[in-house]
Amino acid sequence: MGIEPSVPDRRREPGRLVGVVLAAGAGSRFGAPKIVADDGDWLRRSVDALARGGCSEVFVAMGARIVDPPDGASAIIVPGWRSGLGDTVRVAATSARDADADGMVLHVVDTPDVGPDVTIRLLAAVGRRRDGIARAVFDGRPGHPVYFGADHLDGVIATVTGDVGAQPYLAAHRADLLLVECGDLATGRDRDTPG
Repeated sequence: MGIEPSVPDRRREPGRLVGVVLAAGAGSRFGAPKIVADDGDWLRRSVDALARGGCSEVFVAMGARIVDPPDGASAIIVPGWRSGLGDTVRVAATSARDADADGMVLHVVDTPDVGPDVTIRLLAAVGRRRDGIARAVFDGRPGHPVYFGADHLDGVIATVTGDVGAQPYLAAHRADLLLVECGDLATGRDRDTPG
């Protein structure tokens, strides 16, 4: 009687989340692509907010400027970045779906004061559910990161367009959207000017 060769267990880790930093734009108001802002420190902080916040894998969506992603992250290239944020979100959601993740956490590169504690709170509130959808808010003002359970990814991919990203999808699912207050952890403000 022979010994059967071992077959690796290909089941994926339950609750596996993909984080994506949206950093493909040209930063026209900022004066340069924000992916290189503060010598890349904004990008490192954004990746850290996702990686240490609970994401199993982190992608950086790039377009106007291609850079080496920070340690622990991988690059995804957005060929249609000029057409607006919608194309970047579509590529991000497609990457998360193709990675067979249970959920995706979208973050932006231009909120450098948002750290891992915000992502941790967001994920604890939504429970990493495949049917969950949640958004960090800062003193009631909507911000990032935003969580989409896997059940929402096809819908996001189908609806994003132009420069509005996932806003129409979030508006259409307002009744299901969990708002998670994080104003005690960060300002969550977008930085549109240097300094």
